[in-house]
Amino acid sequence: MTSDTPKFECRLAAGPAELEAAQRLRYRVFVSELGGNGELVDHENQLERDRFDPFFDHLLLFDHSRDDHPDGPVVGVYRLMQDEGAERAGAFYSESEYDLTPLKTSGRKLLELGRSCLHENYRGGMAMYHLWNGLAEYVRARDIEVLFGVASFHGTDVEPLKKALSLLHHNHLAPEDLRVRAQPEAFQAMDLLPINDINRKQAMLAIPALIKAYLRLGGFVGEGAFVDHAFNTTDVCLLMDTKRMNERKTGLYDRKA
Repeated sequence: MTSDTPKFECRLAAGPAELEAAQRLRYRVFVSELGGNGELVDHENQLERDRFDPFFDHLLLFDHSRDDHPDGPVVGVYRLMQDEGAERAGAFYSESEYDLTPLKTSGRKLLELGRSCLHENYRGGMAMYHLWNGLAEYVRARDIEVLFGVASFHGTDVEPLKKALSLLHHNHLAPEDLRVRAQPEAFQAMDLLPINDINRKQAMLAIPALIKAYLRLGGFVGEGAFVDHAFNTTDVCLLMDTKRMNERKTGLYDRKA
């Protein structure tokens, strides 16, 4: 963590300057750190952005002990899109990677999560807890029923990921009513190893912390992975159904529990 005691605040971005601060942190993580790119990435000003940004709510985590820091106080980001945002955008962001028909025809209230990231100095501490508390408040206030979004493994070579992907497929595949499927042009099968051939410890070590956190909350994955060469990632679609989350798991997610 930082040398000063963090002074956290979590809320939605208010205005263009705070959206730009979110895009600057996203550039630091997704472009500089992970090697991503995209049509609207602004390398000159170091902003990671895309055409969907105007249709999302942007949940920001501030550390006000950094208010005078040259990089500013924004140390965490989530972007959140409800059904009406997707209607205005013409699609959910993840529809380019996954067929979302099971969700879009379910009649349930949806929330797409994306671009979740933390400044490198705030990983492994309380920052994610505060960011998730903000997300929980957002979900409660809007009566969201199903949360979903793509989450990434670094790199596009599936060979070192086959244990992790296979474990996700065999143990955490979404029920049929939520089972979205990777788009056929980039579909990567995840059942690369039989369940009995998977070293669970090694597989779990290869799964990013954010994905493991969603699984602990009762999350599922869609069918198939999507290899995203532009962002240098292999993506899975994570889903959480608030009605399927038992009381213990909801307690991890809900700050009031």
